[in-house]
Amino acid sequence: MTVNCLPSSEAAARALAEDIIAEIHRKPDAVLGLATGATMEPVYAELVRRFRKGDVSFARVTTFNLDEYVGLSGQDPRSYRGTMDSQLFDLVDIDKSRTHLPNGMAADLEAEVIDYERQIKAAGGVDFQILGIGRNGHIGFNEPGTPFASRTHVETLHSETLAANAGFFANDVPPSRALTMGIATILSARRIAILATGDSKRDAVAAALSGPVDPACPASALSVHAAVTWWLDPAASAGLDLANAC
Repeated sequence: MTVNCLPSSEAAARALAEDIIAEIHRKPDAVLGLATGATMEPVYAELVRRFRKGDVSFARVTTFNLDEYVGLSGQDPRSYRGTMDSQLFDLVDIDKSRTHLPNGMAADLEAEVIDYERQIKAAGGVDFQILGIGRNGHIGFNEPGTPFASRTHVETLHSETLAANAGFFANDVPPSRALTMGIATILSARRIAILATGDSKRDAVAAALSGPVDPACPASALSVHAAVTWWLDPAASAGLDLANAC
């Protein structure tokens, strides 16, 4: 595990974007696991900027997103499909048929999660998985208590997660369930990078990096993976004993 502390949230996001670009340069047909959320917005903005400069092409890349809300169609801009389209997919040269998210409108959600696992396997697995971290330590939508052996499944969201997501839904109530890659699915990626920025992520980062490896903090499962890189800003890393401090 490598933990990097950058001097600002902007620098941390740029560093992760550079890591993604390096992966694509190394393997132009890379399979990327992608995340959504406010933390990822500057990462995707930087990838779009670098694409427009001619620094990277997504033409042969395949993507699998971590999660999607149950009950939102891909045409809903608040869905993660809608978010990924507007922030990245519609702005670069990726083949949209190679971009995958769970279908939150599937009539049979249990069949959908099984099929999502099948699609990931058929693509050869994820080369590079990108993660954020929730305030309660969740990765994807794997809430505290999710077994480390979990695969893609339907998750009921905790109150902290609903509160954190409320800002994206204005006067509406956020969906209470989501389809998410499981922790074992995430850990199956060949390489993982996690970005955490801001004061609100400090306790979750500390629990993941300094606490016990325990389902109470889903992100602590990353400690058992052989190739994980953390990208942190000063606020998220405060209180950690880091050799490469900000």
